[in-house]
Amino acid sequence: MNDSVNELITKIRRLEDSIEDEFIKSRERYHVQLRGKIAAFAEEIVAKQKTFKMHLPQFIFTANWRYVLVSPVIYSVILPIALVDLWVTLYQHACFRIYGIPLVKRSTYLVYDRHHLAYLNAVEKLNCLYCSYGNGVFAYAREVAGRTEQFWCPIKHAIRVRDPHQRYLKFLEYGDAEGYRAGLDSQRKDAQDQPDAVSGVSSKEGGRS
Repeated sequence: MNDSVNELITKIRRLEDSIEDEFIKSRERYHVQLRGKIAAFAEEIVAKQKTFKMHLPQFIFTANWRYVLVSPVIYSVILPIALVDLWVTLYQHACFRIYGIPLVKRSTYLVYDRHHLAYLNAVEKLNCLYCSYGNGVFAYAREVAGRTEQFWCPIKHAIRVRDPHQRYLKFLEYGDAEGYRAGLDSQRKDAQDQPDAVSGVSSKEGGRS
């Protein structure tokens, strides 16, 4: 991997730390207290939040009827998402053990905390749980797919890829036949040795876990 890519990866790590700094400032601004992976508020903050809660009758009667009409379609997607979740889990347990790739920790990607917020009503909490599950499964599947790609086909595309996974930055150049043959084993070893992708978990996040 050339020096310019290494330099870019270093910059990405610094930016991630900067983003985490902003998250910390935001939590302080809204008085969020983290206890491990659990977020909590002081009683007076919870009481204030409840004043902004829209109760179910008002929420239902003021809802856009078109949103209500398509809601069964939205919730029906839970079935394919759950199937993806199950299939990706079975896949990595079967294949990654053979390839020597560390298993993706599913709980890292599926985060549930928004339903604890006192200013959300029951429907909003359900929606948040659903969104957390769906997006978490997709992020989880993406990491499994990224590790698989690094092991089997760590070659960049000739055309720009929008928002590639972080491992992609380390891939071999398109058209570099010699580099592919010389670097494939190194890519596979990297996939086996670095479970947290290119940028890894930020030092701040790692310090809290």
